[in-house]
Amino acid sequence: MSKAPDSDKAENGGPSTVEQYLVKDPERFALNMARMIEQAGKAASAWAEPREKGEVRDHVAEPVVDMVKTFSKLSEYWLADPQRALEAQTRLFAGYMTVWANAIQKVNPNAEAPEDAVKPERGDKRFQDPEWGRNAFFDFLKQAYLVTSRWATDLVEHAEGLDEHTRHKAGFYVKQVSNAIAPSNFILTNPELFRETVASNGENLVRGMKMLAEDIAAGRGDLKLRQADYAPFEIGKNIATTPGKVIGRSDVAEIIQYDPATETVLKHPLLVCPPWINKYYILDLNPQKSFIRWAVEQGHTVFVISWINPDERHGAKGWEAYIREGLQYGLDTVEKATGEKEVNAIGYCVGGTLLAAALALLAQEGDHRIKSATFFTTQVDFTHAGDLKVFVDEDQVAAVERSMSEKGYLEGTKMATAFNMLRSGDLIWPYVINNYMRGKDPLPFDLLYWNADSTRMAAANHSFYLRNCYLENNLSRGTMELAGRTVSLADITIPVYNLATKEDHIAPALSVFLGSQYFGGDVEYVMAGSGHIAGVVNPPAAHKYQYWTGAKPVGDFGQWFAAAHEHPGSWWTHWQHWIESQDNVHVPARKPGKRMKTLGDAPGTYVKVRV
Repeated sequence: MSKAPDSDKAENGGPSTVEQYLVKDPERFALNMARMIEQAGKAASAWAEPREKGEVRDHVAEPVVDMVKTFSKLSEYWLADPQRALEAQTRLFAGYMTVWANAIQKVNPNAEAPEDAVKPERGDKRFQDPEWGRNAFFDFLKQAYLVTSRWATDLVEHAEGLDEHTRHKAGFYVKQVSNAIAPSNFILTNPELFRETVASNGENLVRGMKMLAEDIAAGRGDLKLRQADYAPFEIGKNIATTPGKVIGRSDVAEIIQYDPATETVLKHPLLVCPPWINKYYILDLNPQKSFIRWAVEQGHTVFVISWINPDERHGAKGWEAYIREGLQYGLDTVEKATGEKEVNAIGYCVGGTLLAAALALLAQEGDHRIKSATFFTTQVDFTHAGDLKVFVDEDQVAAVERSMSEKGYLEGTKMATAFNMLRSGDLIWPYVINNYMRGKDPLPFDLLYWNADSTRMAAANHSFYLRNCYLENNLSRGTMELAGRTVSLADITIPVYNLATKEDHIAPALSVFLGSQYFGGDVEYVMAGSGHIAGVVNPPAAHKYQYWTGAKPVGDFGQWFAAAHEHPGSWWTHWQHWIESQDNVHVPARKPGKRMKTLGDAPGTYVKVRV
């Protein structure tokens, strides 16, 4: 069927018309609506069946109760003073009046186009379709939404007397609600979705409901949001492909040694301790992005801890178990494989926090095999922790512990959802729209494949982490207890390379900077551009971002940054020079299996266990 002339005009920049929003084939549209309802029934069944069988128990009330409590505290401030409440309502009403006046002016063909009452923030991609500004109806919805969300954000920012944790939570919850109710998320209030639905006679919704049913079934009763086309990827085939061997296996970790790529290597091997939240291969996504492969090519004998994806058997495994059966087991394995007692170590995110706690414990126990420590976006002090702190107070931690007690672990989808919520505008709603409303398959993307490859959290491990780090901040306070000892970061006197990233929402650069002061030795603080992942996984060949170096990380962070030197490109080469400045002695390259039996090819078996 040919397009109406007015529709052509609208798509090419002419005036908006209603023609493009009218159903052209009512019978076909009605048939597709029936098919959509059928698929929606399958989605409902996929959600209900595991609950009827007792396989899934919902804990939805707990986060909702926390949100209500938080908003109640915010409301107390604004409603306690009638004058203050009236002023807040007047500001909102004034914003609506401006939007209404603009709408009236826009429908008048003789009037000059008014200035918007409020504009989307820079980088907001939700309102890029021309109809958001050209069509009076959609323009009104957009501006009313933006006025309301900005007003709600201002209520949080200007509420006096709120403690910082409550303010942080209130701001976070306001952002989640604002992102969820955006008119861009609904078919009838999003011009692009509306047009696509009409143009396809609703076939997009049939495909979307089918995908929704599939994703709920894949999550075994919970929605496992599809962020990429995962089919093209296979671990060991085109992801995590750096050649090597598994040379050790404990209850919690496999130890991988990678094949050398140089004739000689640094005398000190390199042991990498990644986070057990998600999997280690973020450092080995593909040959072009792989830090592991790059480090091998720089002459390191690289060993990586690949953590188990825990189940019921691992519920009682706490931090001491992860230190003994992970880090220390790794050190023992490196020594057996190379004959070398002294190593360099890297810890990433929570793997770095574990490494720091282990170093403090091992220092007291007289184990000094680690001669330098590098931390990637690692917090040891949680005073200014990132947005994950929103989920951590006594009530919420107790609720998580009750949930974990049922099976001995926290479901991987729970952590994945929490991380996605930190950037819901990027990691949730665009995929809800693309998948379930537009009915389109997401594109292949190795990083999002990794992001979706969830891991469970062993109950004892996760509880220890939440309480000792986020809730009580025991590590930096010198009150963390491990193996019957009270550990102190001041006992860590080896050289430390402490990498932060400028836009990190999980381990903020300020938090990493302040944590540097607790170590007992010299600390090289470096801040890379971008965020928690892209700032770390930034190979030199990409010529992306930048990094800053400066004076010792003491005093005011703002002053440090103002005086820091900016360098283009990747921090990887700077780290390599730092490592070589510690000890640049080389020895003949070491091949896996020369001194001990291997247990299979990298990337091993633990990393392939999915949830």
